[in-house]
Amino acid sequence: MDIESLRTFLEVVRTRHFGKAAEELCVTQSAVSARIRHLEQTLGLTLFIRQRNNIQLTPEGQQFRKHAETIVQVWIRALQETGLSAEFTRGLAVGAMWDLWDTLLRDWVATLRRNMHDTALKIEAGTADLLIRKLVEGVIDLAVLFEPPQLLELELRELGYLNLVLASTQRGQTLDQIFESGYIMVDWGTAFAHAHARHFPDMPAAAMHVNLGALALHHLQNSHGAAYLPEQLLATANSHRRLYRVSDAPCIERSVFAAYRSGSDREGSIRQALSLL
Repeated sequence: MDIESLRTFLEVVRTRHFGKAAEELCVTQSAVSARIRHLEQTLGLTLFIRQRNNIQLTPEGQQFRKHAETIVQVWIRALQETGLSAEFTRGLAVGAMWDLWDTLLRDWVATLRRNMHDTALKIEAGTADLLIRKLVEGVIDLAVLFEPPQLLELELRELGYLNLVLASTQRGQTLDQIFESGYIMVDWGTAFAHAHARHFPDMPAAAMHVNLGALALHHLQNSHGAAYLPEQLLATANSHRRLYRVSDAPCIERSVFAAYRSGSDREGSIRQALSLL
């Protein structure tokens, strides 16, 4: 099995078309077909249901997809690390949830660069599920997220918490006024959802649901409404458009955790990175 066959497989998955995959990979369509056929023969599986203008993954292909993604990512990482220049003696791959980069971790990367001169950094953002999968599979070394993954092979460290406060584009609104018009329900995780339901058991349906605080903030910069946002984001928001904290609304805390694999050969680098956070 070769990496190019895996890359070709993933490109066909993405485009759902052999011809479009060939264009993206700058090869002929017959080369794409040959690579997929070789991959299927090697695995002894049928990966695609081939219908005219409708290529779909088989159940086996769907299962194989996540493994192909991991193999390609680990291969790319191996190439990057073996090709490190003399100034770098180690590497560190760090992932965090999108909203944490905008708040708690905003200055962390710059701090890492100043203090870990010999370390080549790989930085990425993603959902909690994606980060945990990459962590377990060895694609990243360290993940920072809200919900602590309950996996025996992972070490956990509580880093602190975000204060989530209810912010509105209009001064002096009551909770009833906020919930009745333009309220944005942000998905800050399971613990937040439970606390929110406990504080507001009779709240009417929200006008909008989003899974990123940054999306809610962007909407509030261009329209009226309210949402629970980290206090750290309010300072940024107020430099563009004034947001007002709703004084009688409770503050909801969200704990933040770091996770890394037990016995990692990069534990020294991980601990140094966390100490700088």
